[in-house]
Amino acid sequence: MPIFDSLLAPILSIIDKVIPDKTAREKAKLELLQLQGSQEMALIEARLSAIVAEARSPDPWTSRARPSFLYVMYALILFSVPMGMVAAFDPTTARAIGAGITGYLASLPDSLYALFGTGYLGYTAARQWGKVKGVEG
Repeated sequence: MPIFDSLLAPILSIIDKVIPDKTAREKAKLELLQLQGSQEMALIEARLSAIVAEARSPDPWTSRARPSFLYVMYALILFSVPMGMVAAFDPTTARAIGAGITGYLASLPDSLYALFGTGYLGYTAARQWGKVKGVEG
């Protein structure tokens, strides 16, 4: 499983950083290694292969879809800076804007958030795989 092999070291590194408890960390690593030979891993590899193929597509709409979606999410996060300034001068207006944004985001379907998570992780994994293989800078 070439994709899994190239992603194993970065995933293990992430596990080291994310899971503080040594016992839980070792258990997660063991489960990941056991996953390597399973059918579920074959399914994950097939999905990653599709993501890599999409990212390399000559069609600009296809190859730029994930990065564009991430830029939209980054813009939403960066919106907090001017909102902080509004809050400093008019807290009531800032609360009203925040309530409106919260209401809007709460109205979005959960599947859209799942799509974001999948796109973000898939894009990140495809970039990492490309860098490990030496086909991306």
